[in-house]
Amino acid sequence: MTEQLPTAEPEYDITGPLDTDAYAIFEDIDEQDLVLFKAARAYLTPEVQKTLQDAWDKGEYPTGLIPGLAESDLLRDGVEVEGKPTYSRLASGLATMELSRIDGSLSTIVGVQGGLAMRSIQMCGSDEQKATYLPKMAAGELYGAFALTEPTHGSDSVSLETTATPVDGGWRINGHKKWIGNGAAGGITVTWARSTEDGQVKGFIVHQDTEGYTAEVIRGKMSLRAIHQAHITYDDVFVPAEDVMPEATSFKNTAAVLFATRVGVAWAAVGHAVGCYEAAVQYSQQRVQFGRPLAHSQVVQERLARMLSELTQVQLLVLRASRLEDSGRLTGPQASLAKYSATRAARSIAANARDLLGGNGILVQNEVGKHFADIEAIHTYEGTETVQALIVGRDITGKGAFA
Repeated sequence: MTEQLPTAEPEYDITGPLDTDAYAIFEDIDEQDLVLFKAARAYLTPEVQKTLQDAWDKGEYPTGLIPGLAESDLLRDGVEVEGKPTYSRLASGLATMELSRIDGSLSTIVGVQGGLAMRSIQMCGSDEQKATYLPKMAAGELYGAFALTEPTHGSDSVSLETTATPVDGGWRINGHKKWIGNGAAGGITVTWARSTEDGQVKGFIVHQDTEGYTAEVIRGKMSLRAIHQAHITYDDVFVPAEDVMPEATSFKNTAAVLFATRVGVAWAAVGHAVGCYEAAVQYSQQRVQFGRPLAHSQVVQERLARMLSELTQVQLLVLRASRLEDSGRLTGPQASLAKYSATRAARSIAANARDLLGGNGILVQNEVGKHFADIEAIHTYEGTETVQALIVGRDITGKGAFA
């Protein structure tokens, strides 16, 4: 008689959308603001999701997904491009949320290409530069990077040391940048450097095949593993006059670009939080322990209620922030508070979801472990938690405490 084998663990189907909306937020959003969200939902097929899982697991950049992002008009993060529809910041935020619900690397690809690189050119570039670069970037034909952070200047970005020296016909750039998404992708790098002439920070469009520009992909990351970031060296890199952005004349212009992306990062955090919460809900209904689904447990229900409370609060917060931004009333401290609150909530929700899934919570196929790791990156970039808190704190007290 053959001995009966123990029952094999079932496959869990926990990554599908539940459209969590405890306060009926989506009922009040206009259809035109849902266009990009729906495009992102349609784009994220099971095949795309599997590609992202494999790429994250292997630390590879799935550039084969870029044409699909461009075709769905998701690659420009709502940046205005001639001949393309105009979208609100709310519409772009909702799309970012949906992309992040599945994969943080994917939303970061859009944030780097559209939110930072394209937006810098759109806000600070000449009409000729916009016409030359933006259509190709929106179509995914030209990769764009945004180089501000340096090896010795992360949060203290205003103190950057990369220099730009005026010469006949253009400028020479020398220095280093670090953590630059798309910095080694073979496209262009919007580079922020300090002028040796007047000490002001200026913006330059640097072609990555220019002599003296070298970029090394950073390996060994635990977060955002499906997008490559680079350590860049500028060794007397020449930038012709036509690639100097005329409206990028001081760090105020750099800060304006960062301000325009901050609520988008908050939406990304909300997307991670949605992905973790919905996976936890579905897992609790499918996973049987002690003779019943986890969902029958009081402690599990309490934890899910806590997660939903945190999620709903930041959904409402970032929705309000986007509406303020679209009406031109969003302030810097409000944007910082949105980013600060959303990433803190996402970290808490991810930790609870990871714990609720037990050992299954660290498997890439179940997404939660991926979210758990990726949230650590967005919690840091575009201004760390501490920097955001100091911006809000200065607004509360009237006293700067950055030093």
